[in-house]
Amino acid sequence: MPAGVTIMIVDDSRIMRNTVKGVFTGIETACNFVEAKDGEEALALLETQTIDLILLDWNMPRLSGIDFLKQVRAMDQYKDLPIIMVTSEAAKFNVIEALKNGATDYITKPIKLDLFKSKLAKLRLFRM
Repeated sequence: MPAGVTIMIVDDSRIMRNTVKGVFTGIETACNFVEAKDGEEALALLETQTIDLILLDWNMPRLSGIDFLKQVRAMDQYKDLPIIMVTSEAAKFNVIEALKNGATDYITKPIKLDLFKSKLAKLRLFRM
């Protein structure tokens, strides 16, 4: 079992997954990353990985982020797992829908580093 915090990044863009990983540069807590390119792949990984935090895009093929969120929140073992939406969907309706369906927090792209880090700090998973 790796030490530190295991973060699943679910986004169909490899560039965006790498960008999100870059947010963790300089954080004192050791971070391990698990990557998925869509919600279906992420659901499969949840069966084999212990995850401490999910960073989730909305628009993806096969299974969207919001549908993945709904499925994960329907599972008792993941009811307290922090899930932050990291998406270009900035409409108030989308934010409300995500929060009503169990998102812990919501970040819009492009990522504002200070805002993202302040939201991560609230989770108390990291030494920053």
